[in-house]
Amino acid sequence: MSLEFPKAIGRPDLMGNSPSDRMAEKKGAPKMAIKEHPSLSYWNYYLALEADLAALSRYVEFTKENFHTYSIEMAHLLLTTASEVDVVIKQHCAQLAPDEKVENICQYRKVLRPLNPALEKTKVFLPRFGLELIPWKNWQKDKTPCWWSDHADVKHCRGDHYTKANLGNVLNAVGGLFLLLIMYYREDQNCHKLVPRPALFKAPDELIKPGAPLDGEPGLFIRR
Repeated sequence: MSLEFPKAIGRPDLMGNSPSDRMAEKKGAPKMAIKEHPSLSYWNYYLALEADLAALSRYVEFTKENFHTYSIEMAHLLLTTASEVDVVIKQHCAQLAPDEKVENICQYRKVLRPLNPALEKTKVFLPRFGLELIPWKNWQKDKTPCWWSDHADVKHCRGDHYTKANLGNVLNAVGGLFLLLIMYYREDQNCHKLVPRPALFKAPDELIKPGAPLDGEPGLFIRR
C-alpha cells in the first residue's frame, strides 16, 4: 500500500516572488512590481536633518536668547550638517566650474563667489520663529562663515570648543545647506520641483514658489 502525501504549499523565493508569480513569468505574463523613479538624494537627506532640527525646537526655543545654548544633540546636528554641506558644495562647484579642483572651504569660496554671487547675499527664513538668516554672509568680506569655522573647532578640538556647538551655529549651518541645495538644483535642468516641501525653512520668492505637483504632494517649484 502506497502512501500519498499532500503537495507542499508553495512559498515565496528569496526575491519575494510567489509560486504564481514564477508561473506567470514562465508563461510570459507580466508580474506585479514596484516602479522606481530617480529620487533627489541630497534633498531627502536635508529633510532628515531638518526633521531633527524641528524635534530640537520642542526643547529649546529658537530665539536669540538661546543662540549660545549648546548640547550633544546640537553638536551632532552641526557636524552632520557641515559634512553634508561639504558634499553638496563640491558638486555645486563641479556644476559651475567642472575643470576646477576644489578640496576646502577657501577653494569653494574662490570658485563660487564670481559664479554664484547671490549665495552670499541671499536670506533664508524660519517663519515659525520669526527668524531670517544670511548663512553665507561672511563671503562678502572674503571670509569663511563663522558656523563653518566653529564646526571645524568642534570637530577637531571638542574639549576646548564644545560651547561652539550651539543653536546659532546649528541654525546657520542647516540654513546654509538649505540655500545651497536650492542653488544646486536650480543648475540641474532636469529638476523642476523639490518634494516634499520643507517644514521649517523658506527661501525667497525669486528662487522658488510653493505648489502641489500632479501627485498632490506639496513641494517647491524652482524658478529660473
